[in-house]
Amino acid sequence: MTHAARDGAPFDLITIGRVGVDIYPLQDGVGLDRVETFGKYLGGSATNVAVAAARHGLRSAVITAAGADPFGRFVHQELTRLGVDDRFVGEVPGLNTPVTFCEIFPPDDFPLYFYRDPIAPDLMIDDAALDLDAIRAARIYWSTVTGLSREPSRSAHHTAWAARGRAPLTVLDLDYRPMFWESAEVASQEVGKALEHVTVAIGNKEECEVAVGETVPDRAADALLERGVELAIVKQGPKGVLAKTRDERVEVAPYFVDVINGLGAGDGFGGAVCNGLLQGWPLERTLRFGNVAGAIVASRRECSTAMPTTDEVKTVIEELDNADA
Repeated sequence: MTHAARDGAPFDLITIGRVGVDIYPLQDGVGLDRVETFGKYLGGSATNVAVAAARHGLRSAVITAAGADPFGRFVHQELTRLGVDDRFVGEVPGLNTPVTFCEIFPPDDFPLYFYRDPIAPDLMIDDAALDLDAIRAARIYWSTVTGLSREPSRSAHHTAWAARGRAPLTVLDLDYRPMFWESAEVASQEVGKALEHVTVAIGNKEECEVAVGETVPDRAADALLERGVELAIVKQGPKGVLAKTRDERVEVAPYFVDVINGLGAGDGFGGAVCNGLLQGWPLERTLRFGNVAGAIVASRRECSTAMPTTDEVKTVIEELDNADA
């Protein structure tokens, strides 16, 4: 197995974590018991981030696994169609590719229903599924807290981090979902161990509370820096986003849209931030780009196929700048 992308260069981004099929209603404001029609989309946070990055021209891949079923075939087809390398997507016989339903009550209520029992294939990732050369060579390596919730995935994450050696742009998405964990206390313990291996941490206030016991954005960012992280990003929803390094503090105002479905906004933000970091942009520009990208996703129904292109994001930013001129 090679560690290079198809053109021979290392990947710009490798993510590891959830994949599945999102079954989202095409009607708003009603419960699943009353929904009549649905759309089918590629989903899963780590997968969405890889797709978002690909929309900005980055060479991206995802380490994950699906079932040996038609939805597993759909995962491969959609990844390829959306520009994400699928070579690290394994297959777990006997398990189904997860599906996720949601309800859509704009602007801020989107209940999720995960079907991942008895265990999702993406939590069956083990050391054998890892191309450690590819992980070491990737310009950004992105993990999520969900991947730490069960074995063997948890151990595989630590194997990958050991191989990478806390290299620059080793990212932990604090993506905490309580339904995947036995308790918040166990999650906090595992996140604490993970923070010893990463250089960038991204999460909202609630996720920061699980990670470091703080919800006040500045204090949460400081606590993450104290754990050895070089860049801490705290998403504040309608209050924008805060980022800190050891010598810089940047806060960016939100970009408001008419929200249709807010579930993929954080992943769109993440993929856009990856683009800014690799372009070497100033932190403020990177965060602003990410904010707008995430907001665009929130203005659309689905997640993966809602990720905007670089030109779409730049067009919005230019319009905002012209309005302020």
